[in-house]
Amino acid sequence: MKRLRRNPDESDPETNPDPDGETSFLKDQQERKCGLSSMRLMGFVVVALMLVSVVFSVSVVLHDPPSDGVLESAKDVRFLDVLESSKEQQVLEVKPQKIVGPVDDYAPPVQVRRDKLQGGLLAAGFDETSCVSRYQSVLYRKESLHKASPYLISRLRSYEALHKRCGPYTESYNKTLEKLKTGHHLESTDCNYLVWISFSGLGNRILTLASTFLYALLTNRVLLVDPGTDMVDLFCEPFPEVSWFLPPDFPLTSQFGSFNQKSPHCYGKILKNSTFANSRRSISSSFVYLHLAHDYDDQDKLFFCDEDQTSLREVPWLIMKSDNYFVPSLFLIPSFEQELGNLFPRKETVFHFLGRYLFHPTNQAWGLITRYYQAYLAKADERIGIQIRVFDTGTGPFEHVFDQIIACALKENLLPEISMEKPITNQSPKSKAVLVTSLSAGYFERLRDMYWEHPTVTGEMIGFYQPSHEEYQQTEKQFHNRKAWAEMYLLSLSDVLVTSSWSTFGYVAQSLGGLKPWILYKPENRTAPDPPCRRVMSMEPCFHAPPFYDCKTKSGIDTGAVVPHVRHCEDMSWGLKLFDNESEL
Repeated sequence: MKRLRRNPDESDPETNPDPDGETSFLKDQQERKCGLSSMRLMGFVVVALMLVSVVFSVSVVLHDPPSDGVLESAKDVRFLDVLESSKEQQVLEVKPQKIVGPVDDYAPPVQVRRDKLQGGLLAAGFDETSCVSRYQSVLYRKESLHKASPYLISRLRSYEALHKRCGPYTESYNKTLEKLKTGHHLESTDCNYLVWISFSGLGNRILTLASTFLYALLTNRVLLVDPGTDMVDLFCEPFPEVSWFLPPDFPLTSQFGSFNQKSPHCYGKILKNSTFANSRRSISSSFVYLHLAHDYDDQDKLFFCDEDQTSLREVPWLIMKSDNYFVPSLFLIPSFEQELGNLFPRKETVFHFLGRYLFHPTNQAWGLITRYYQAYLAKADERIGIQIRVFDTGTGPFEHVFDQIIACALKENLLPEISMEKPITNQSPKSKAVLVTSLSAGYFERLRDMYWEHPTVTGEMIGFYQPSHEEYQQTEKQFHNRKAWAEMYLLSLSDVLVTSSWSTFGYVAQSLGGLKPWILYKPENRTAPDPPCRRVMSMEPCFHAPPFYDCKTKSGIDTGAVVPHVRHCEDMSWGLKLFDNESEL
């Protein structure tokens, strides 16, 4: 009888004769293999982690910075404070956007961050919510091609300290004000003042206020601004802590409207006194009125002579009325020459920097600007500004003006030709937004209809926009001037600009934007000029009524031929304008 075989059992000596021998060896081998596998797996993990770390580090170092084009929403902005080179530098960080390529001669570098202090031009420490445009404006315009000189930045900080020490209601102000009230000028004072009277249209006021500030900077005076009817509504305070606006209780305010060349304190009238004119002794009056408006006479114009600057130096209060951008003639005063050269190595940047430093739209005006920009201009590949100012009498629009605008835009390739015969099937993805500013809606409507009814030969899409058409200038109306200020600013955000001859509106836009526009020649006899326009050589405004007088020889002279950087304007043959002398750069 066969014996049944049992299942192997560890205790059975027949089936497992050596339970502590071979079986133990096999178990040891399996445990060793498992241990080695675990170690290898851990090694692979460590190596993988090291590789990931290296790749991440390299990607951070070599990552291309995103472009920082125009923001379409204020939500895309956040302010950062960055310490750099032991000095606090405040910057704005923006979300990646497509760069709008400029068509001008230069292209700004792509940067992740924009310096909200504009290279030190602006002071830090303001309440940003009280004037949003001060630090946010850099997000809406191209990077400036020009940098303020370190000396200009230093002088601006020094002026701010002076303004804080001597501004309205300070001890020095109150002390000097007493001299004005008594009418006596006995000893020198700690602080001397320059009061700017609000006068003329908005473009003229902006240009003259910048000129007046520069003169204050050159003569170490404190600038105080007559608020007029709308200056507070249009412009933020440019200086920290202490206002630049003249207090409402200033004792001479009621006389501002009556000051003219016949006023007893007018400098020109004082010079007509032969005794003073011959002796040129210091003026004993507590204040002097400076009449520098377009109708000033030969005695008033002596303000631009060195000898007369010496006479005015110790007068505590200078009251100035002007409707001119008189900066070019300051460059012809020998005692100011070195200082102006240090402040502005590039002569054509005077208003560019002073304008960006002084004139920040209030929140109400900034709202007009940003809402319009984001709604109509922000998404275009290129923005073109066309500023139309017509000096002809009668009711426009005028056919010869429209013909001139079209001739200029087509001749200079600012706008594409239209096809009158057959439709263009191949459309270009490129778009242009054309901002038109004019008191009349007629030019905008003709341009819009022309490019709506006919395709362009390039296939480009052209949009035309006009924020307002007030029909006639309304200088004393607050909201009219707020819209005018918004339109000047919007024009300054253009990539390409066309302006009208003699227009201070256009001068402000081009200089704020750092643009060299094509300027439309002034038509004669209601005929479109040929050529219709030309590119200006300098972005500086034109001084429309300069003196033609040699202070040394006391005779007439062409002041546009004295120094290379002060020459006649492109749009006004007798005007003066600052140019860069390329041989000195």
